[in-house]
Amino acid sequence: MSESLKLWHRLSRWPAGRWLYGRLICFKAPYFATIAPRFVALAPGRCEIAIRDRRRVHNHIGTVHAIALCNLAELSGGMLTDASIPDSMRWIPRGMTVEYLAKARGTMHAVATPDAPAVEAPAGYAWPVRISVCDDAGEEVFRARIDMWLSPRRRD
Repeated sequence: MSESLKLWHRLSRWPAGRWLYGRLICFKAPYFATIAPRFVALAPGRCEIAIRDRRRVHNHIGTVHAIALCNLAELSGGMLTDASIPDSMRWIPRGMTVEYLAKARGTMHAVATPDAPAVEAPAGYAWPVRISVCDDAGEEVFRARIDMWLSPRRRD
């Protein structure tokens, strides 16, 4: 089990634990703090994160900015990957494709799921992760696919 998943299990049961978990992740990867993520669920095979509708994530027409949605997708896809792959493997995003389906207004809810379970392998391979972002009404406003490159950890 990854360190980030162990930390989630420890903190998520406490009243402010989910908030603290998000802050710690943003301390480790500071750029994600720009969207102020709120972790909802984290388990092997599923990650759910929400971002509130705030001015700092808006574009010039008052909707959630495309890059804020990409940040949300990358964070949820990365955390899903970290929680889902075998401890003997490591990961890095290799490429991302996105689709903007509707104007993004209100709180955004991202759910990341893999196409298939991750497996231990002697060589690196691409592992696709799908992210769906919905608004408060449940309408899908954004969709992404991130190809994570999984490879064996170096044994130093």
